[in-house]
Amino acid sequence: MRTVQQLMDMSGRTALITGATGGLGQYMAETIAELGGDLILVDKPDSSYTSLVEILKKNKVKIQCIDCDLEDSEQRTNLIKIIYNKNIPVDVLINNAAFGGMTDLHGWTTLFEEQTIDTWRRAIEVNLTAAFDLSKGLLPKLKQGGRGSIINISSIYGVNGPVHSMYEGTDMGNPAAYSASKGGLIQLTRWLSTTIAPEVRVNAISPGGVFRNQPEKFVERYERRTPLGRMATEEDFKGIIAYLASDMSEYVTGQNINIDGGWTTW
Repeated sequence: MRTVQQLMDMSGRTALITGATGGLGQYMAETIAELGGDLILVDKPDSSYTSLVEILKKNKVKIQCIDCDLEDSEQRTNLIKIIYNKNIPVDVLINNAAFGGMTDLHGWTTLFEEQTIDTWRRAIEVNLTAAFDLSKGLLPKLKQGGRGSIINISSIYGVNGPVHSMYEGTDMGNPAAYSASKGGLIQLTRWLSTTIAPEVRVNAISPGGVFRNQPEKFVERYERRTPLGRMATEEDFKGIIAYLASDMSEYVTGQNINIDGGWTTW
């Protein structure tokens, strides 16, 4: 019988993380490295990997950085080709990159009547289509070791409808495309889990709001609605990534786990 430490050990395994230089992506990379896993860090062209790589070096794992704009299907195809041409193993795929848009992006954080088809398509392409594309393209790699794991990063807004009153008096909001794409990612998770088993497990996590210096009135409203009384920090997601990426969860597939301080309980 294996010990917990042995179940968590990811030595000899490689995880590909999209959106790797973002807030959550960096903590995911740290988690895999701390468990002994090698890393493929993927993010948009002109992303800076330097500081993250410096942090990860102390774990003495292999680190490769590959640029890819996931909104561009040709760049996604090229990413997959690089993986195969260089014979890079992929045991874990974390579809973390997301199109969150910006408050000043036209047709995004605005009234429903003013949301545009263009922003809808961009969000679906990054948040849902890219996850489908990479999962399909890297499936032979994920199957090779017989212990493959795909982790899709959804959102509480892929589970519950938005509480629009929380955003009143701020420039924040929750566009239809964000919720629809994240909800679709959860259903893709379920579909894949029944389709590519038993060699590959597929699960999703739905993070709650992460504190990033949002307007004070929004934070207060959000925390009042959350049973644990606070917004999340990036560190709150290290445990679930360690669990789903490693053999700690080898009998878990097709699940969406809310990491939200109880926000979706209501």
